[in-house]
Amino acid sequence: MSVSAARWAWVEVDTDAVRHNVAHLLSLVAPSEVWAVVKAAGYGHGAVHVARAAIAGGATGLCVALVQEGVHLREAGVDAPILILSEQPPSQATDIVCHGLTATVTSDVGLTSLNSAAIDTGVVADVHVKVDTGMHRAGVDPNNAIDLVSAVSVASNLALAGVFTHFACADEPGHEANARQLATFNSVIDGIRAAGIDPGRVHAANSAAALAMPDARFDMVRTGIVTYGLVPGAGVANHCGDFIPAMAVKARVSAVRTIEAGDAVSYGLRRAVKRKSTIATVPLGYADGVPRGVWATSQEVLVRGQRCPIAGTVTMDQLMVDVSECDGVQVGDVVTLIGADGDDAISASEWAASIGTIDYEIVCGISNRMERRYL
Repeated sequence: MSVSAARWAWVEVDTDAVRHNVAHLLSLVAPSEVWAVVKAAGYGHGAVHVARAAIAGGATGLCVALVQEGVHLREAGVDAPILILSEQPPSQATDIVCHGLTATVTSDVGLTSLNSAAIDTGVVADVHVKVDTGMHRAGVDPNNAIDLVSAVSVASNLALAGVFTHFACADEPGHEANARQLATFNSVIDGIRAAGIDPGRVHAANSAAALAMPDARFDMVRTGIVTYGLVPGAGVANHCGDFIPAMAVKARVSAVRTIEAGDAVSYGLRRAVKRKSTIATVPLGYADGVPRGVWATSQEVLVRGQRCPIAGTVTMDQLMVDVSECDGVQVGDVVTLIGADGDDAISASEWAASIGTIDYEIVCGISNRMERRYL
């Protein structure tokens, strides 16, 4: 069954903003390359559209978390290099190789499975080796890194295309762990080169490190959150002034009603109004990615360019807004949850701060129920 009429809740994604952000990143990190991280459906923005915009902005490669994410990009016609950021199950080695994806290797098992798949497919597959310099999430131990890199370099159907690591505290540039991890990584790279092996592209920096740690930029940076115009963390916020947020979340008022002083709205009737009030119902909720917990904060939305508070508990499919201070609100009026309206704007960072989380969780949490409209 097809649905011809658009839902009254949607996401707008400004691909010009993505292109601008990547171009601006390049101006900051040159001569390092920028590889845009488009995992998790492009941080909720839409991987294919973001990938194309990032490449148009000057990105020379892309990064994903899952084989399926890389295959999705290939099937959409994206032909840029695509790095899978962690070692994948051996059962997926053939898919990696057949779709021309660049694998990450952190173990002998991963190396063997990829080389076997490449032999069977009749290709030479690019791989990057990830080194665990201190985050302790994924990667080969630094003491074993040169042996693994050496094994990759002599494997019959593998090509060593890069060596990388990942910082645990890059959003806190002054954290002592950053210098320790960087020193460990430099030592590994020096050892690889001393062994007569070309490490390929050397990379360590995520968004925060790319902005605030010049010594960590190496040959390329892997930038996720700033690609989308958002802030990696408070410690690097002062570096983010020229990036443009790419996502807006909007809906239309579906109902308007008046309630009396002492009345409350939504489940639990938890917040009674102190005077006669006008309440607008908006048809999106926590199933769409609006955090349920914002009902207990002072978080607002924009209606006709004016800030209006959320009035009660966010429900699965709807939320209510107190529009008493905004005259003449009618069914069909646009409500901006994230984005600009008139002279004001509400950011994903504002939503994140209101419930004690990070920008990443807000945008990645916007549900696939929400239509993406690309500007």
